[in-house]
Amino acid sequence: MMIKRTSRTAAVALAFFVTFLWSTSWVLIKIGLLEIPPLLFAGLRYALAFAALLLVSLLSGQAAREWKGLTRREWGRLAVLGLVFYALTQGSSVMAQKYLPSASVSLMLNFTTPLVACLGIFWLNERLTRRQWLGITIFLAGGLLYFLPLETHSALPLGWAAAGVAVGGNTLAAVLGRSVNREQSLSPLSVTTLSMGVGALALLAAGAVWETLPAIRWQNWVIIAWLALVNGALAFTLWNHTQRHLAAAESSLINNTMLIQITLLTWLFLGEAVTTKEALGLGLAVLGMVVMQARVARRLEPPAPLVDDKEEGGGL
Repeated sequence: MMIKRTSRTAAVALAFFVTFLWSTSWVLIKIGLLEIPPLLFAGLRYALAFAALLLVSLLSGQAAREWKGLTRREWGRLAVLGLVFYALTQGSSVMAQKYLPSASVSLMLNFTTPLVACLGIFWLNERLTRRQWLGITIFLAGGLLYFLPLETHSALPLGWAAAGVAVGGNTLAAVLGRSVNREQSLSPLSVTTLSMGVGALALLAAGAVWETLPAIRWQNWVIIAWLALVNGALAFTLWNHTQRHLAAAESSLINNTMLIQITLLTWLFLGEAVTTKEALGLGLAVLGMVVMQARVARRLEPPAPLVDDKEEGGGL
């Protein structure tokens, strides 16, 4: 089995690629929500993604051996990660997108960054430099300039409540996911598979209680399959790889570039124009991202070598 050390630069590039995949999800989700209720939509997506990852895990053999050695505490942490990252965060995010404009939801999720930075200091002992704090400030200022003033006349209270839950869940999931992956007792494939399975089951259960599944056209089944296999199973596995080399606040900030990517994608595919003020906001956000790309001043431990992707089912 070949061992290699993935560079921080490669981890950053991979993280950006994953955020692009996730950004395309916003367009696809908006289309799917015209027909499918949000919780069942998210549940079907992650259930299919879990099934694909489970198959890969069983065929690889390595994952099954890892699972046998898990302690109750490790099972518990994976279950909590699944409930927070998939059921709570992803479910509430899709719910918010049903009732609010994508711009409003994306803006609220950007407040995850300072919250993650604060939690990372106390929970993960990851101290940020002044330059990184400046980058976060500039980035958020750009986001606010782009999206404010928000149009709230058509927003429902349920949408804002769901968006608030998504922000809280996303913050907790970013720190918890970093903590789980940094220990490196499990491969990223195992972390993603087990946590996603718990989250998918919770989403389907919630959807079965509160929603009714309609007849779904084949076009929306294609969307669900793409979101599950590419933007779900593959993307989340790659994201878990990157978290072994990036600090919690860095991962969150890269994730927040989706604000820019979503804007471009909605302009290209949905015809949403960009004003001068919005363009200036995007410029500030990009500047903040560049300023933020400085190394974390201190970490608990340096990154350890990773197993080559081919040995972990990376060909999914």
